[in-house]
Amino acid sequence: MADCTEVESNKEYCTCTYEPCPRKGNCCACVKYHNEKGEIPGCFFPENAEKTYDRSVEKFVEVMS
Repeated sequence: MADCTEVESNKEYCTCTYEPCPRKGNCCACVKYHNEKGEIPGCFFPENAEKTYDRSVEKFVEVMS
């Protein structure tokens, strides 16, 4: 995967609150990582649900239903 040239500007609007994440601001790497784990990235969740760090598809369906 090519290096993301927009990491710093992406960080300005990244809603992920998991601070030690090495993919913060690198949206392509984040989506790839969570997809490989069968998860959904935190930025797809509403703010209150994102803070639970439960990235499961089940949690996403629960909070979005």
